Amino acid sequence: MEELVNMKYVVSSILYSFIGIAVLVLVFVVIEKITPENLWKEILEKQNMALATMAAAFMIAIAIIIASAIHG
Repeated sequence: MEELVNMKYVVSSILYSFIGIAVLVLVFVVIEKITPENLWKEILEKQNMALATMAAAFMIAIAIIIASAIHG
């Protein structure tokens, strides 16, 4: 009799989620290092909404790429 939830799929989903989050953070840190200004300083202290929107769009784009790579 099959289990209702196959633990192999649950564990692999959690593992891939953590790998995806690590890749997202790593790519954001790389982008932070290659840009001339400090992104967090611009967004938080100077309230630069355009830069915040760009950072959000970047994170969504990288998340879509990671999700499609994991999903296959």
